[in-house]
Amino acid sequence: MKEILERIKANANNALSGLDDLKSLEDVRIKLFGKKSELTAALKSLGALSQEERPAMGQMINEVRAELEKRLQLKQEELKARGMSIALKAEKLDVTMPGKKPYELGKKHPLTLVTDELWDIFIGLGYEVAEGPEIEEEYYSFEALNTPPDHPARDEQDTFYIEGGFVLRTQTSPVQVRTMENRKPPIKIIAPGRVFRKDEVDATHSPMFHQLEGLVVDEGITMGDLKGALSLFARELLGAQVKTRFRPHYFPFTEPSAEMDVSCFACNGSGCRICKDSGWIELLGCGMVHPKVLSMSGIDPKVYTGFAFGMGLDRVAMQRYNISDMRLLFENDVRFLKQF
Repeated sequence: MKEILERIKANANNALSGLDDLKSLEDVRIKLFGKKSELTAALKSLGALSQEERPAMGQMINEVRAELEKRLQLKQEELKARGMSIALKAEKLDVTMPGKKPYELGKKHPLTLVTDELWDIFIGLGYEVAEGPEIEEEYYSFEALNTPPDHPARDEQDTFYIEGGFVLRTQTSPVQVRTMENRKPPIKIIAPGRVFRKDEVDATHSPMFHQLEGLVVDEGITMGDLKGALSLFARELLGAQVKTRFRPHYFPFTEPSAEMDVSCFACNGSGCRICKDSGWIELLGCGMVHPKVLSMSGIDPKVYTGFAFGMGLDRVAMQRYNISDMRLLFENDVRFLKQF
């Protein structure tokens, strides 16, 4: 038995001395302590010995086993340390190489910039922001705005119809009606959002665009209040030097109605290509809320009056940033958007 154990130790020493990787070390461990190993066979052979020989031989086998386990552990630590050293030597840091490019931070879209600016102006003037559905009932889109089914003004706002009496809203005016139905005057709101019309796509038109409308309803509201509020808004948006003018116009939901022009930002009113040599640029439509619209919304027109206005945010953005083609706002060209 002693000869067998000495041979096992000698074979283990030879096997361990030539190892250079952890996988080979695992193979040696299985060979030394596996079910078919010589050490396991020696343990099984103890049963054939006499009771006097068994304790001494068992102790000898355990000592050999403990010694081999220790040798294996030391070899494992040695191989791990050697592998780490090799890995560290293989890793080279070239400080001249460029670092990883960080994620680029996005910027606000020009439409968002304009919307935020208008919000700041009107909220500063005491307005609240109101919102409504983009898929709107035909009633709120037309009839509640004094535009019955046979009204010719519907041709100017041809939209996308949906079964069940719904449409994609052509303007954010339905938000005004819904607000008047659910709140009592005084009312002072702006209603921004996307709107839809069956327009052909070109440099100044799109089937989807953005609007911001406003509504003020209270006792004693006059056309003078409308002109004063919108003139102040224009100066806040375009500068103290800007001039405004109001031209008579027609809208079915306001009476009287007007278009508000501002002096051209490019030529300061002297006339240029942008304003078509007129010195003026159309900015928004406005007017006094029609008494029928007030009545249909549950507000007594004999007690309350109000004014409303609306503008295309896309057109404002084009004027604000001198953008020549509306399609640039929707094409998501990063080269264009990076300019803002």
